[in-house]
Amino acid sequence: MNMDMESDNFSDLQQQAEQLTAEMESGTDLPRVTRNLAQILEAGERLLSKVAPISQDSSDVKASILLGTKGFDVPKISQKLEGLSAAKTFEPLEPVRDTDIQSFLKNERENALLAVIEQTRKNTFDEVERRHWECMENEWEREKQKILNSLRGLGQDTVDFQPESESFLAEPVSIQGRSNLDNIEMAYVRQVYVYNEHVIAGSIRPNLGDMFLDVAKTIDDKQVTELWEMVKCMVEVPLISAKSIKDTRQDYRTQSAFVDKAREYLEQTYAKYIDITISSNLQQAQRGGIPGTYNIVRSFLNVRPPNIPNLEDGLVDGHPTWAMVYYCLRCGDLQAAQQVVDKCGHNLGDFKSFMHEYVSSEDHRLSSGSETKIQLQYRRIVKNGTDPFKRAVYCVIGHCDPDENHPEIADKIDDYLWLKLRQVQTDNDDQHNQDNFTLKKLQCLLYEEFAQFEAAIVYMHKLCHAVHVALVLYESNMLLLPQTNQAQLLTTDSSDDGCMRRLNFARLITLYTRKFESTDAREALQYFYFLRDLKTAQGENFFMSCVSELVLDTREFEMLLGKIERDGTKRPGAIDKFHGDTHKIIDLVAKDTEAKGLFEDAVRLYDLAKKHDKVLELLNKLLSQVVSQASSTQSSRDRLRSLAFGIAERYRAQGAEGNLSNASTFFLLLDLLTFFDCFHDGNMDEALTVIKQLQLLPLAENAVETKVMAFRHYNDEVRRCLPDILLATMNILHSQYKNAKTTTSQSPYSGWTGRGEDGGKMKL
Repeated sequence: MNMDMESDNFSDLQQQAEQLTAEMESGTDLPRVTRNLAQILEAGERLLSKVAPISQDSSDVKASILLGTKGFDVPKISQKLEGLSAAKTFEPLEPVRDTDIQSFLKNERENALLAVIEQTRKNTFDEVERRHWECMENEWEREKQKILNSLRGLGQDTVDFQPESESFLAEPVSIQGRSNLDNIEMAYVRQVYVYNEHVIAGSIRPNLGDMFLDVAKTIDDKQVTELWEMVKCMVEVPLISAKSIKDTRQDYRTQSAFVDKAREYLEQTYAKYIDITISSNLQQAQRGGIPGTYNIVRSFLNVRPPNIPNLEDGLVDGHPTWAMVYYCLRCGDLQAAQQVVDKCGHNLGDFKSFMHEYVSSEDHRLSSGSETKIQLQYRRIVKNGTDPFKRAVYCVIGHCDPDENHPEIADKIDDYLWLKLRQVQTDNDDQHNQDNFTLKKLQCLLYEEFAQFEAAIVYMHKLCHAVHVALVLYESNMLLLPQTNQAQLLTTDSSDDGCMRRLNFARLITLYTRKFESTDAREALQYFYFLRDLKTAQGENFFMSCVSELVLDTREFEMLLGKIERDGTKRPGAIDKFHGDTHKIIDLVAKDTEAKGLFEDAVRLYDLAKKHDKVLELLNKLLSQVVSQASSTQSSRDRLRSLAFGIAERYRAQGAEGNLSNASTFFLLLDLLTFFDCFHDGNMDEALTVIKQLQLLPLAENAVETKVMAFRHYNDEVRRCLPDILLATMNILHSQYKNAKTTTSQSPYSGWTGRGEDGGKMKL
């Protein structure tokens, strides 16, 4: 009975297996594999031999399963891979025997190809490295200038460095808010604005020094007012016509005029000081009603009698003789000094004749004979005397002992400087006499304090007043500039004579504007306009270079440069008033922007500069990178799409000058934007209509060769999009294949098409 049950079970099992086999044959097109037990055993052993050695790593098993399902024979592939040579990349093949001609030619051909590839690779890497270092050097040069421009002082400088925006070496910094200019600086700016208005209009320029003096009087600062009165006096020096400012400054006539003006100013201010002193002490001064310097000096000595013992040669009207003579000379009144000497009669010996000769001479100088005599008297008698006023008068009249500082009476800088200026000899013959005390020697002695314009400006350059003094001197052609605008703030030149210093005016201005250009860009432009005649190290206009840097730092493109409206008219920017042809400035800013990789900003700037071909070139590069992406709000694609369509509308309506190839590529990319918009929105029929109208792809077998030949003539920007176009078109065709039985309505296409009346190209 058990046998019968086992037979029945085996029969059922056999029947189920046959039924399963029948179902497999009916459900697949694959051929049936029939194996006997021996074959199954052999296959099992072969698989076991493969599995056993890799019990710890199942990678071969996984590879066999993966590749075996695709029809690859893993053992044969392994054998082929093991037979391959592990030669280095681009290593030339081993030479073959000379008798094997065919192999020799094949080897030579492959070696030639590998050599070309290797050379191309090397050239590519070299070019990339060269451009990389060139970019880094340019960037560092800008950063270096930023650092140098931020140095303060002459020797013990501190660095107030702020990184350049949009720099490879720093993150962009944007400082917004209220103005960084204080009330005094704003008052100066208003005067600079008015002055530039006259310069731009070509009308008679007002006196910039007088305008800044009005500012000083407005702020009611006595010291600042005195500063501008001094500057006003010095810039009135008549300059001789010379080849350069250096030649003008070194000419003895100019130096003589400078010395006279400086001395006159010191004498006038001292006379005012005496008058104020007397007015404050009228009862003690006992001035009386007689006008003149003589009586003023007498009254002053009533208030401030010299507290010096052992004064020589008696009294005049109750006061020491030499003190009266000195103070009359200090006030600049030679006639009053002579009046004092005449009242003394013969008490002063030969000095009376020396004084008459000095006063009556045209240049107020003694003859060489008289000068020798008075200097001899000074060395023998006066120098060792007890009267400091007498020593000072002899030094003034006879140019004696220029090394003497007269500390008893010249205890203030003004008095000390006046004495030195009175002893300076500036005639042409004196410049070649090594023994004479010349202006050059005085400058070498005193330049760090007050003897030269350039050194004085740098000494107090942190004050806004010093910057505006430099403006006045620069406009008066009195400022000595360095050979290059990359120099330090104060420098010397080997070609200069003596202790002459040069001021880097461009750096001074950029240092001053640095603190407020981010909040007051319009005001910074007013100062940059003074640099319009200077050149950068690259030979560019310094004003234009500063404008470019200002625009990139502040990113105030529309406010500074203007804007193109939808109707094609240009809304002027702040620079339009400074330059008749602003296209050069905008073009320079656009190039700098493009060099920094800010291509969207560069597109707008080139459009503003009417460089239409450059606009299309950059837009083509930008659009080709995003044309196949799905549109999303505030994405780069959406932003570029809006920009591109706006420019296309304007160029179509008004015309533009540009390369035909760039124009056709631009409008083709706009059509492709429309195509991908339809594709990503699911409008497959409309997308297919667009791609058909563009006639970019072969939609029939007999058009393949024609389209391949035509595709070679497209720009790289279009060819770069081909894979995405093909994939999207294949997906559209597949979708239509699946919905072949469904009737769909065809949406009319109204986008930019390449098959319009003019072929989708600009009218150039």
